[in-house]
Amino acid sequence: MKRRDFMKISGAGFSSLALAPAFGLGSVKITDQNKTLEINPTPKFQLSPWLYMQFMEPLGATDSSVEAAWDHGSDSWRDDVIQATRELAPGMIRWGGCFSSYYKWKEAVGPRNLRKPMYNILWGGMESNQIGTTEFTDFCKQVDADPLMSVNFESDGQADWALNKRGENRKGDAAEAAEWVDYCNNPSNKLRRLNGHIEPHPIKLWQIGNETSYSRERFDLETAAKKTQAFSKAMRAVDSSIQTIGWGDSGWAPKMLERAGDHMDYIAFHHMFDPGRDIKDSPLRNNNYRKDPTATWEILMDAYKMHERKIKSVYDEVKPYGKPLAMTECHYALPGRNRCEVLSSWAAGVSYARLMNLHERYGDLLKIATLADFCGTRWQVNAIMIPVPEGRSFLMPVAKIMSLYRNHTGTQYLEVSNVPDGLDITASRTDDTIYLHVVNTKRSLPVRMHINTSALNVKLAKAFELSGDPEHEIMSAENDAFIPRERVLDITNNKPILFSPASVTAVELIVNQTT
Repeated sequence: MKRRDFMKISGAGFSSLALAPAFGLGSVKITDQNKTLEINPTPKFQLSPWLYMQFMEPLGATDSSVEAAWDHGSDSWRDDVIQATRELAPGMIRWGGCFSSYYKWKEAVGPRNLRKPMYNILWGGMESNQIGTTEFTDFCKQVDADPLMSVNFESDGQADWALNKRGENRKGDAAEAAEWVDYCNNPSNKLRRLNGHIEPHPIKLWQIGNETSYSRERFDLETAAKKTQAFSKAMRAVDSSIQTIGWGDSGWAPKMLERAGDHMDYIAFHHMFDPGRDIKDSPLRNNNYRKDPTATWEILMDAYKMHERKIKSVYDEVKPYGKPLAMTECHYALPGRNRCEVLSSWAAGVSYARLMNLHERYGDLLKIATLADFCGTRWQVNAIMIPVPEGRSFLMPVAKIMSLYRNHTGTQYLEVSNVPDGLDITASRTDDTIYLHVVNTKRSLPVRMHINTSALNVKLAKAFELSGDPEHEIMSAENDAFIPRERVLDITNNKPILFSPASVTAVELIVNQTT
């Protein structure tokens, strides 16, 4: 049996090798440039807890997401989905997407036996509407996430969404959006109280417009700007404390901010992309990654460059205005069955960590971001996979990364320098704890790193490492090979830290608070 095959079967990857006592690696080569990482302990800007958001969109016949997460037998959320989401720990969950452009919120409130099912125009099939505003906000409360709601923005101007094939008017106007804000946030709202919910369903963030610029069949920029103003005014007239997000992708941001900037708190964009798009015979197409793991790894490790170009283009557009960015949808978009199965591999997980580091580096303006669709039964772009008809929900590689970062990150961004080749590192801190997010981009080589601790007065150092064979694929909740391995680090007398091949590690340095 080949060593690689043994690693995949055992689920051990490289962890046991790289973390042997005293880092004994026998004849294995170690990448070591004798560089010492420098950490500037002075915060540069605040990091948002919403950099780890998810979005929940009913996807009809395409991928049973919301319906699959609901236990229709007990009229409650599936417990395994709740538990998996708590492990994922998103700071925010967004309701909607393209679905919002033909969603009528009143059809999904009140007694369930009276709710009207809806035809899912884009994604196919029928939605039962058993999950609506009350159920969504309850889910957010159970998993300790802030809710973000996307309103029906007059169907974003798309005629076949406004009036569907069944002859139904699905367009929602500013008054309807304002009524929704009132239903959620007004303690005295009569309809909500009549439905048996005395307490409000507080939602403070609302998105106006979704991918409006992505089709000529939708609103043009001037129309979208005027309507964004009208929606925001109507919604804020009901509750002046809410924050709104306007659409600004495809180069729209500067003019949208000039025309409607006073009526929005964030500017939104999306990024779904194929890092192998311009590569002939890319192994990321279909399931060819299994034929060439090395080429797959190299393409995925460089994927951050394409992502950074997208982020930087929007960042540079809004920088003069100082308006925060909201990337409310983002993931790889690869051709192949179920959105390409390479995304179940650990190689994809490590690649997503590089994207997560980018989000932190642009965190002075990027305040809301995601890296995955939230949950479902088929698509590999999901953070949580829900087995059907039975089985326990589990975290995909991208979710493993987002969970690690979310549970081991600071509130203030720090700058680092003198980073060893092969490592991708960001830093943050909260009070007396400095956090490092370390990605070893070497597929088969450990990397050794020293940290300059002379000015930090480190009292304790710990590491939480995810590592394994890049070809290992997460297929179920059983025999989970990617549980963070915790270890205490000895960095006294300039002792180095060794980072396993294909690993993502959160390092925590407990320092003197005067540092």
